[in-house]
Amino acid sequence: MTSTLPNRKAEIVYPSSDGEPLAETSVHIDAIINAVVALRQYLAGQQAIVLTNQFLYYAEGFPKLRVAPDIMVIFNVAPGPRDSYKTWEEHQIPSVIFEITSASTRDQDETFKKTLYEQMEVQEYWQFDPKGEWISEQLRGYRLQNESYVPITDSWSEPLRLRLEVDGQLIDFFQESGEKLLAPNDLIEALRQETLARQSAEVQLEQERQRAEQERQRAERAEAEVQRLKEQLRALGIEER
Repeated sequence: MTSTLPNRKAEIVYPSSDGEPLAETSVHIDAIINAVVALRQYLAGQQAIVLTNQFLYYAEGFPKLRVAPDIMVIFNVAPGPRDSYKTWEEHQIPSVIFEITSASTRDQDETFKKTLYEQMEVQEYWQFDPKGEWISEQLRGYRLQNESYVPITDSWSEPLRLRLEVDGQLIDFFQESGEKLLAPNDLIEALRQETLARQSAEVQLEQERQRAEQERQRAERAEAEVQRLKEQLRALGIEER
């Protein structure tokens, strides 16, 4: 008698990291950290989160359909950390996304990501080029209007209720009253250390994954060599004992 096992659907894994660094230079890292700390302070106590460099999954069942915005702000969700953000679980898409861009990421930020965020109906998309490598004014924003992005001409973020200004290689945020959002140095340093620790852990995980893959390949080569020798013995009429 034969029996068949029930066909179980394989569990889909949604990785929380790809082992890539947070940003390409310390200038870009500082711009990200300064903005994240200021926005987290501003939104503290609200049903909102500010995430940085974490996978945004936008299609259930398709873990390769993902993007990792430098900064994303999501409203109407419970505060707290996430390993990644899945739109079908949270039932909210980001309201505002920032990409801290450069000449090397221009094509990705200006074509693929801009189109994706527009199709996802992200209300605002901001590009900040701290070194001015391809955006001469350094800061550029788009607002969703009739399902398409139009340039923001007044430096005002509707979802955030903040005005954005360039300060050297950083973004400053101002409330309607004119009061500037401050990012305390101790919080900035804490986030910087957290970021470095996470990057180190991600690199280590990637190295371990590569070592495991190398071991698997070595084992396969060894097995293939054993099979080759067995075939040679059989060809010589020597049976394996």
